[in-house]
Amino acid sequence: MVTQGMVSLTKSLCTMTPRFRLKNPSLLQNLKTPGSCHLRFRNLRVLCTTKLSQWEPSPFIHASAEEEAAADIVLGKTANVFESVVSETAEEEEEKLESAQQQKNSQVQVLKWPIWLLGPSVLLTSGMAPTLWLPLSSVFLGSNVVSLLSLIGLDCIFNLGAALFLLMADSCARPKDPSQSCNSTPPFSYKFWNLFSLITGFLVPTLLLFGSQSGILASLQPQLPFLSSAVLFFPYFILLAVQTLTEILTWHWQSPVWLVTPVVYEAYRILQLMRGLTLSAEVNAPVWVVHMLRGLVSWWVLILGMQLMRVAWFAGFASRTATTSQQPPSVASK
Repeated sequence: MVTQGMVSLTKSLCTMTPRFRLKNPSLLQNLKTPGSCHLRFRNLRVLCTTKLSQWEPSPFIHASAEEEAAADIVLGKTANVFESVVSETAEEEEEKLESAQQQKNSQVQVLKWPIWLLGPSVLLTSGMAPTLWLPLSSVFLGSNVVSLLSLIGLDCIFNLGAALFLLMADSCARPKDPSQSCNSTPPFSYKFWNLFSLITGFLVPTLLLFGSQSGILASLQPQLPFLSSAVLFFPYFILLAVQTLTEILTWHWQSPVWLVTPVVYEAYRILQLMRGLTLSAEVNAPVWVVHMLRGLVSWWVLILGMQLMRVAWFAGFASRTATTSQQPPSVASK
């Protein structure tokens, strides 16, 4: 039985085309001899030069550590190459988008250039030209309703021109990129002093006129007739109301023209009060009315000067902020 098992073993090994080398050739004779069941395997040397069949899997070969490191380096370099290609493609797309956006912004900016001349021209035509060159004799025919409506019409023309000018200024002040938001909010102190100046400019002439009509202020004599007082002060009150409404809207919409709005209206208000001083002689206004008009002119000249000081201060503040943002963090923190 042992010899039959050995023979089957040798047959199975022969199917794998092994080669045997025997140190002792007499061992083969012992295999052929019946009854020889003792086999010393240490005398047997097997040289396995087998060829695997097509159905048998190939042996798994473990790679060395150096080969694994080299493969990792090659794979890492390949990944870096792909990443660099993807990043270069993304950068090219971003550059194309930026160039297209710059071209679009430049076209929009070219369209804004005529506004720099058109806006001031509208303001000059609607506000200053009727007041400076139109003779009052053709507008003011006396202390009557027609003269009052004529003066209010001149101020309405100015209000329309001022609204167009502020819209053009807002368009020029917006950023070049339409996608960028522009939220310009004035500080609380600025709002407070603007409202204070408007309320003061409204209350002082109102109280003086009411006191002269009711007899509370006996020193304000003689009285000014109602129609004459309306001719002198009603356009003034309307302009105050329009300025207040415009400023509140610019604050609510966070428009960048909130700093220019009071300058536009206050400059015209001075001309309006100077026109009132001229008309005071036509309506035979008392001396205290003339002094009140002169006081209002002085008050609004002072307020206009303060507004111009604010414009200068905000311009310097904006330049300081831009300089600080351009500096490195280490320099800006010092």
